[in-house]
Amino acid sequence: MITSIVESIQAVPAAEWEHLARPAGLYLSHRWLAGEEEDPTATSTYALVRDLGGTLLAATPLHLVRDEPNDSYRPDNVLPPHLRPRVIAGARRGYHNTPLTAPGLDPGRQDLCLTLLRDAARGFADRHGTTHWWPYLTAPAAARLAPLYPDPALHLEDDALIPLPGTGIDDYISSLPSQRRVGVRRERRAFAAHALDVRRQVLADCFEDAGVLLAGHQQDHGHDRDGIDAMTGLLKRQATAMGSEARVVAAYDRDRMIGFCLYYHYGATTWIRAVALDREHPAPHLYFNLMYYLPVEDAYAHGTTALHAGMTTIEAKRRRGAEVSGLYALTDAPAPEAPAPEAPAPDAPAPGGPGTA
Repeated sequence: MITSIVESIQAVPAAEWEHLARPAGLYLSHRWLAGEEEDPTATSTYALVRDLGGTLLAATPLHLVRDEPNDSYRPDNVLPPHLRPRVIAGARRGYHNTPLTAPGLDPGRQDLCLTLLRDAARGFADRHGTTHWWPYLTAPAAARLAPLYPDPALHLEDDALIPLPGTGIDDYISSLPSQRRVGVRRERRAFAAHALDVRRQVLADCFEDAGVLLAGHQQDHGHDRDGIDAMTGLLKRQATAMGSEARVVAAYDRDRMIGFCLYYHYGATTWIRAVALDREHPAPHLYFNLMYYLPVEDAYAHGTTALHAGMTTIEAKRRRGAEVSGLYALTDAPAPEAPAPEAPAPDAPAPGGPGTA
């Protein structure tokens, strides 16, 4: 096998990358990573493992982080004090990470590919005077990578995925326990009775309004750096990179957006990216309809079979049918320092001096 490093995802044909990434998730997709290269807070490169015939067998992005604006990706917030890596291996956003390996690899070749990816990440980090880590690994990914790292996987958060059985939202509701079915139907009826204007659109058409709401949401949760300019810029970058794949369902009171959900259909899953509300314009069960029921309707229309609801408020997601699994971090140990050369004994000749043959 041959390992190489390329400086842009554009150096890898999209179809070749997607063969590995599509089973893994949105935040490792070719188009998403191309957009992330525009983020000025990190520099991205890509480790590739190919067989001797040139077939891509494994890959991972490697991000050298200069300034991390997201507290949940800051090592000082989530890792033990002695670990401060500046290189992220895998996905840097989305709280969903895994190394990419080709479908159908036998266990021996897969293990070798993972070792080569680890070595590439270690070498890249070493060249920049730091170490690397894999944040927010799925449980299967953490189990596969853990034997290659010195410390056990560290549990960071829990992750929620809602299965979508059948062919429509009624099938989803029917899959819930009876008490929850009653609650979901009540939440949907109360929201519909409020007669808001619900619009489905691409992010490019509404990123400014959405950015205002997202900034308010972030600041309500203590993220003071995430002001309107920062959040509008972030959404504009996503809109430019993802085009028609960046979908928004939003509720309007006349011409004023009072809530939105940004999501992506990728692979067999609909991925919730962001939800925010105008707290000065409450509406009955606005959050639950934007976070779950309206995206679920669109997921069925698009043909996906699960809704990735992500971290936080896990019990609320569990009550709406979510399957919950852990997310983990693996960190590499700092390279051992080379021992200092021993000083010659006082009476011994120095190397290269008199008495040396």
